[in-house]
Amino acid sequence: MIASSQTTPVVANEISRVFALQQANQWNVKASTAEQRKAKLAKLKSAVEAHAHDIVAAVQKDTRKPEQEIQYTEVINITANIQRNIDNLDVWMAPTEITPSLTPTSLCPNVSPNDKAQIRYEARGVCLILGPWNFPLGLTFGPVAAAVAAGNCCMVKLTDLCPETAHVAATIIREAFDENEVALFEGDVSVAQALLELPFSHIFFTGSTRVGKLVMAAAAKHLASVTLELGGKTPVIIDGGADIEKIAAALATAKQFNGAQACICPDYVFVKEAQKARLVEAFKVNVLKNLYSEDGKIKKNSIAQIVNESNFARVKALFDDAIVKGATISVGGEWDASDLTIHPTMLTDVTPHMTIMQEEIFAPILPVMTYENIDEVIGYIEARDKPLALYIFSSDEANIQKILSRTSSGGVTIDGLFTHYLENQLPFGGVNQSGTGSYHGYFGFKAFSHERAIYWHR
Repeated sequence: MIASSQTTPVVANEISRVFALQQANQWNVKASTAEQRKAKLAKLKSAVEAHAHDIVAAVQKDTRKPEQEIQYTEVINITANIQRNIDNLDVWMAPTEITPSLTPTSLCPNVSPNDKAQIRYEARGVCLILGPWNFPLGLTFGPVAAAVAAGNCCMVKLTDLCPETAHVAATIIREAFDENEVALFEGDVSVAQALLELPFSHIFFTGSTRVGKLVMAAAAKHLASVTLELGGKTPVIIDGGADIEKIAAALATAKQFNGAQACICPDYVFVKEAQKARLVEAFKVNVLKNLYSEDGKIKKNSIAQIVNESNFARVKALFDDAIVKGATISVGGEWDASDLTIHPTMLTDVTPHMTIMQEEIFAPILPVMTYENIDEVIGYIEARDKPLALYIFSSDEANIQKILSRTSSGGVTIDGLFTHYLENQLPFGGVNQSGTGSYHGYFGFKAFSHERAIYWHR
């Protein structure tokens, strides 16, 4: 594996060599049939299944995730996603037939009723896929499957924060593909920087908004199209009359999952003042039930650590700033720096000027703000960057529709969490600061496809 902070000439040459191979081979891959692509996807699925044990061991070593979480997000979800592409590829690849609407004019006198028009979905070419550390395989192999289904070549780079997982991923890719179709590069950020210098046709990036801007700037040099899956501050709106106990249980589970290091994890909550005490108590009850033993000790094998010391320190600074500025620790508030564990925490008396309300938290800390009128909540969200997700708990249809019409977000789940992400027949992606483009299922196939317009004169 590559460990240097600068790309060595050997690594740079290897990247250029593989890119040249894929550029030369892209037209063969573009012309591949649905059956040929499905065979490649089946080989990838088999390789993931064969290395399931290695995946679990590697991700645990990199992140201390609970095994059940790894099995779901890094094995089961990946294989199900690949199979979904296999099952639907014939339909997705079929041209969309269009009934021509033209009539003869001086510009096109040879238009006839027998003319034909269609949209064909063709591969973009050679693509770059840059994966994140929070779900290192799930959020990398999902795009890889979509790119292969659409008939592309691709070069792949996982984050250097998960070196063991990247090593297993490289083994899987080598077993499933020839390097002139799909290749994975290990190493530090310098490898990603070297890849971004190349004239890819499309770049798919999952990560922070800050790095997303750098990726978009690199893509602009070559006019590459991009799919940017970013993040942001995801709000939860609890309307009057909502089931507080049910919501608190969902929030406790969400802030436990992957140590709340997920781009669609609830980042802050709006609740009526009269409901706040019940929310705090119910959240505390569920956190204790989910994560703590009878002796009061947290079960650390049930919650992922914060990914590294830098992020642990970043979150601690957000927390400390909030406390200094008047926030109250209503649940949790314990920190174990020795193993990068943050106990699930709920902060109340939170105000907008606290830094924790200005930056994505990406940790099991949940700030709570109160409101009197739903218009206050809408105004707060309208004035800020558009989030990746928005959660509404309400039985008031008028309020739900008002929130939907007056706010913008990548996706929305009503009376639940994460469901708009889990439903693969919906597009998943952000808007403006939380991302551009979308994927999942058919929308992933489209993300890696160009819609080519074709018109036949008959």
